[in-house]
Amino acid sequence: MATAVFGRKKHMTQAFQDDGTLVGVTVIEVEPNFITAVRTAEEDGYEAVQVGFGAARSNRVNKAQAGTFAKLDTPPRRHLKELRGVSGEVGESIGADVFEVGDRVHVSATSKGKGFQGTIKRHGFARGPMSHGSHNIRQPGSVGASADPARIFKGQRMPGQMGNKTATVRNLEVVAVDAENNELWVRGGVPGGKNAVVRVRKVGE
Repeated sequence: MATAVFGRKKHMTQAFQDDGTLVGVTVIEVEPNFITAVRTAEEDGYEAVQVGFGAARSNRVNKAQAGTFAKLDTPPRRHLKELRGVSGEVGESIGADVFEVGDRVHVSATSKGKGFQGTIKRHGFARGPMSHGSHNIRQPGSVGASADPARIFKGQRMPGQMGNKTATVRNLEVVAVDAENNELWVRGGVPGGKNAVVRVRKVGE
């Protein structure tokens, strides 16, 4: 079964590896993910576990969620999400200690929203000349032929919403696991801003 957990992006820092190399790492806070429900192929058509994570005040959860947490004798959790392909029993918890140093992981999160942007910032287009009366400085230029095919092909790179979508960075190395402080250090950057909810899944599972 898969090894995965939800966490919260804290910040970036640096860490020395065994060979003395200094690398940039992202610190992910992985509070215990309490299993609140189990989905089975027989009843639900797929296998997954529903987990609750992130501390929350009791008046910040609805009555149904409050009843679930009271039944499990666990404190209220801010988020309820599913982890596909993960096994476990209701009441168990998943933490940072399910990973080991050297593991490879995929990290997914919602990327930072940049709003409506042009083709230069969004796709890396080159700008036109800025002298001699040019009127094509930051415009995208031609987007298709006129008479034939007389339409713009689907997928044409154009201005539009940038960011604010699910992004995954693959094959990041786990540099350190601090189970005592509920922290997972992975080499490189991960999507999202500070405090963004991230999903960490072990490669190959």
